[in-house]
Amino acid sequence: METKEILKKVRKIEIKTKRLSNDIFGGEYHSSFKGRGMTFSEVRQYQFGDDVRAIDWNVTARYNEPYIKVFEEERELTMMLLVDVSGSELFGTSTQFKKDTVTEIAATLAFSATQNNDKVGLILFSDGVELFIPPKKGKSHVLRIIRELIEFKPKSKKTNIAAALKFLSSVMKKRAIVFMLSDFMDDDYEKTLKIAAKKHDLTGIRVFDKHDEEIPNLGMVPMLDSETGNVQLINTASKSVRTSYKANALRLADYYTNMFKRSGAGTVNTRVDENYVKKLLGYFKHKGR
Repeated sequence: METKEILKKVRKIEIKTKRLSNDIFGGEYHSSFKGRGMTFSEVRQYQFGDDVRAIDWNVTARYNEPYIKVFEEERELTMMLLVDVSGSELFGTSTQFKKDTVTEIAATLAFSATQNNDKVGLILFSDGVELFIPPKKGKSHVLRIIRELIEFKPKSKKTNIAAALKFLSSVMKKRAIVFMLSDFMDDDYEKTLKIAAKKHDLTGIRVFDKHDEEIPNLGMVPMLDSETGNVQLINTASKSVRTSYKANALRLADYYTNMFKRSGAGTVNTRVDENYVKKLLGYFKHKGR
């Protein structure tokens, strides 16, 4: 992809996602993650979008206008984006690839953090860590993250969620807000997930296509395994084949949901042809209660 085309794509994503983060997610992100279990630092005047639970009623009564408590880490939180770049992300049968939706969601979250003057970092993973960008502040840093999400070419097409979580725990010593974006077509990551979720505020965002879970009856069809590169002729007319395909997909989806909940982490599920804005906004509102 040429530099001019990449910059055009970056700009297009910036315009779309920055508007979302400014208009919708900024306040919800703020109330969901700010000032919880932090060290008290000072009080300041209440501003639109602040969490009303942080109001200092004694100071408010004294000055006859609302003031809130500010906590030490409130001024500098860190968001880490763990993004799956394995072969299965380059799949989509509706409006776009899973990778495109993942990129938009990651960009929206990154701009939401930047709006609150927080640091943002990125880990791209397949069956190992492909790229690590340490957390930093600023718009130019977020634009670099978006560029990597658009143009990065992974060395491997396979997936290992446990390896990504293990790397996260090794490089992030302080508590961070972590979003893991993947189709979660993997298992056996319970142990590393529990360790990461205990240390960080972790949310899994599962982005999937409708045909990840069901294949239509199309007769004999050559199917490519995007993670192994193998092509097989599959008889989609066979009910047992379709049932087995669906059962395996639902098994992995259930594993993801159960493991994340059991570890105390949050979950969001969004199909590429669904409105992820509503899904994320609903999640933030619920989390901020």
